[in-house]
Amino acid sequence: MMSARGNAPFVCVRDLRHLYGDRTVLRLENWQLDAGEHQLLLGASGSGKTTLLSILAGLLTPTEGQVHLCGREITSMPAAARDRFRATHIGIIFQDHHLISSLTVDENLDLAIGLAGQKRDAEWCTYLLEKLGLRDRKHAKPRQLSRGEAQRVAIARAAAVRAPLILADEPTSALDESNADNAISLLFQIAEDYGATLLVASHDRRIMHRFGHLLHLDTPLRAAS
Repeated sequence: MMSARGNAPFVCVRDLRHLYGDRTVLRLENWQLDAGEHQLLLGASGSGKTTLLSILAGLLTPTEGQVHLCGREITSMPAAARDRFRATHIGIIFQDHHLISSLTVDENLDLAIGLAGQKRDAEWCTYLLEKLGLRDRKHAKPRQLSRGEAQRVAIARAAAVRAPLILADEPTSALDESNADNAISLLFQIAEDYGATLLVASHDRRIMHRFGHLLHLDTPLRAAS
């Protein structure tokens, strides 16, 4: 499969299917994401958005199908190799944040950078925290953060390693319209700062107008732009 730009797509899914027990929760025959593209994965709760993100991140092995990312077929990788690949190639913003409770904001960023095998770039981390309004919170621990602050720390952590792919799961779910728009603007800016590809999963139709490309997950599954 070739992208519209004539190059191999950055992410390519083929004949993907995932079951929980005997129930099909995700079916996607062919879909691709070009390098540097910002795409919205849209669907109601239970439509398979988080399942697809987990498969793309290598956290879940699909029942059937293949995922190619950065020229690698990740679904057949051994678990340890997939973990190493994820640490260096994918920044993940989880819906529930998954910050390490015993670490400060700064230390959560340091851990992500260390797992990626990189040296800490203090200037870059400071830049991220400033852009997200968190510079004065870098010594705080997750229990001392508001839900919105924790959400922004998760964004900073995903961006800290400059991974070529950022996956964001419901990043505006707890935000009002103004803050939701600001959160998407920040994601776009951070992705553009170092040329990352961005996939945002959401059921929040308020942010649809910000994206030029959409992937709808509903019945039947279909891709649209």
